[in-house]
Amino acid sequence: MPTSPSRRQFVATATGLFAASAFTDLACADENESSKSFSLKYILASCMYGYSDLDAILAEVKRTGSVAIDLWPKVHGNQREQLDQIGEPAFESLLAQHNTSLGCITQYKLGPFGLADEMRLAKRLGCKLIVTGSSGPSGLSGSELKSAMAGFVEKMKPHLAVAEETGVTIAIENHGNQMLESADGMKWLAELLPSPNLAIAFAPYHLDQDADFLAKLITDLGPSIAMFYAWQHGMGCTKKLPKDQELLQMPGRGDLDFRPLVGALRQIQYRGWTEIFMHPVPRGVPILVSTDAVSAEINRARRHLQTLV
Repeated sequence: MPTSPSRRQFVATATGLFAASAFTDLACADENESSKSFSLKYILASCMYGYSDLDAILAEVKRTGSVAIDLWPKVHGNQREQLDQIGEPAFESLLAQHNTSLGCITQYKLGPFGLADEMRLAKRLGCKLIVTGSSGPSGLSGSELKSAMAGFVEKMKPHLAVAEETGVTIAIENHGNQMLESADGMKWLAELLPSPNLAIAFAPYHLDQDADFLAKLITDLGPSIAMFYAWQHGMGCTKKLPKDQELLQMPGRGDLDFRPLVGALRQIQYRGWTEIFMHPVPRGVPILVSTDAVSAEINRARRHLQTLV
């Protein structure tokens, strides 16, 4: 018996609704699966403990939910100097003792053009990331910034040859008062990257504290980010403040909403390091009075971030 127009319309509509519902359920399932599979990979900044003993800090890596240590030199910390003092075999023994690894070396004082020996040391120790600054002039914009960034990338090429040889990535932080201080500079660097061994260390502290702006920048930069600092401006880190105001740099304390940032990291399926971070005043002191207190504050910030993931 022929189907009436109204019945045909009903069947078509029902079929369409069923298909749309199935598609939505599938999309939601994919999104939920993506959310389940995404996690932040934490690395512990040694300088959060000031000039504390390297052995004591390595004992805190696992306790803070981290999987590796980032060694900082003076003035922020002195653990990189401690490595030189005890020697590489003793350092590797400490890593094994604490069941951790060297994930990063931070070396601003060497700059982007002075890292050859440090990259070779990193290779010997199984470390695949070095963070440094961009040097160069600050305050540039427009075509002048693009040209300067192109010149910087060109000058980096011989150093990237060593990076490729050693398997090390050089990540440039968007540090204030340097060439890579602005969002535009970061975008130009991401566009001009000549090698996967050159990347960006993303520090929200040095940028406009607008969460949506920062999230959009994360998605724009995508795979060029190798280090994400869970660090906000708060009330700054250039003058001595009461401790509760100084701690406003930490996730979950200051005004910056990290939810859009974490969402953007999830969107790009970020697989680089996440470092919970702040600067104390003066540099070289622990962020809090005891090792236990420092680790507790890092864990508080990590739990906050985990609620956003």
